[in-house]
Amino acid sequence: MPGMPPLVAAPVDSVVQPLTVPDAAHAVGSVLAQLLDVRLRQSRAVDPLFTQELADRLAALVQRGGKRLRTAFTLCGWRAAGGSDDTAAVLRTGAALELLQACALVHDDVMDGSVQRRGAPALHVELARRHWAVGMHGSPESFGTSAAVLAGDLALAWADDLLTETALDTPHGPRLHQEWRAMRTEMVAGQYRDLHAQAARSSGVDEALAIATLKSAQYTVARPLALGASLAGADDHVLDALRAAGRCAGLAFQLRDDLLGAFGDPQLTGKPADDDLRSRKLTYLLAIAVQLADAAGDHLAAAALAPDSNPESEYALRQVRAALERSGARELVKRKIEELTATSLGHFERTGAHPAVQREFAALVERATGVATRRTEGAA
Repeated sequence: MPGMPPLVAAPVDSVVQPLTVPDAAHAVGSVLAQLLDVRLRQSRAVDPLFTQELADRLAALVQRGGKRLRTAFTLCGWRAAGGSDDTAAVLRTGAALELLQACALVHDDVMDGSVQRRGAPALHVELARRHWAVGMHGSPESFGTSAAVLAGDLALAWADDLLTETALDTPHGPRLHQEWRAMRTEMVAGQYRDLHAQAARSSGVDEALAIATLKSAQYTVARPLALGASLAGADDHVLDALRAAGRCAGLAFQLRDDLLGAFGDPQLTGKPADDDLRSRKLTYLLAIAVQLADAAGDHLAAAALAPDSNPESEYALRQVRAALERSGARELVKRKIEELTATSLGHFERTGAHPAVQREFAALVERATGVATRRTEGAA
């Protein structure tokens, strides 16, 4: 891999155990640290100011981590398809996903006007504050937004570079790149549908599900599973089962995120609980609540959730949360998450993966959705 020393995975023998899914988050962190060190040195050679003020901040965001779920699902897909030896390509693919996630987060925070990310100021906020602190000319907010867009673009470039280098080093590169290419387009399509729905003040359930599927389910679980399986040379049957399992688990993950966005504790989630409500982001939770309130003739709830509502005050936010509760939407979404989780496990079982891999997938899904699974059954 040009500019970066090869990553060597531990040999699989009777003494050294193969990398397991729970190990993936730690392992990809080491790969990212190594990669970012190389990329930052290359950036300094290009321009020190750009590196200090932009690239270094991007690298810090990436290394603050997150759940690393996409990497874990990539490894799980690889193992489900029979992967068992050198994990270097899997970890590089996971690292590329983490860089792509950084791009998505930076751009998403700009579009949503979010002020916090991973327990720290969002990148556009941090850059705007620096503009103001050193007395630069012009609008700090405009500068912060523009610079953050560039930072997201840089993360995307690094991600594409790494995935391309990985694809070139594996006999299954064309299938790997095909999955990656599809995922990037789905991610952008989902983000645009999200923006469009907010601008159009949409409330449709089908539209909310389409956004959640494109923007999250495919990108968070289905495509990472397929990327990992592609590296192991999976056949179409396994890939189809993994994609179906991933869509269900990823949708459940997004629905849980919707609940956390409305009712979560910012100290635990690392981001404000009110952003989605203030912007009236079209989520499945909101769409179902509107549908249920209209069907029940609950005019108070319908008014709080209406497209022209403007829940800026704390009182208005409490009214929205009360409407989500009283309409039954919160409980319905919880049940939907449980159903999707169970369906996902059924699809994954169709891959014929080893029971140990099925248990690891179930544990991952439980972590993503918060739904207790039957993963302990048959455990040694």
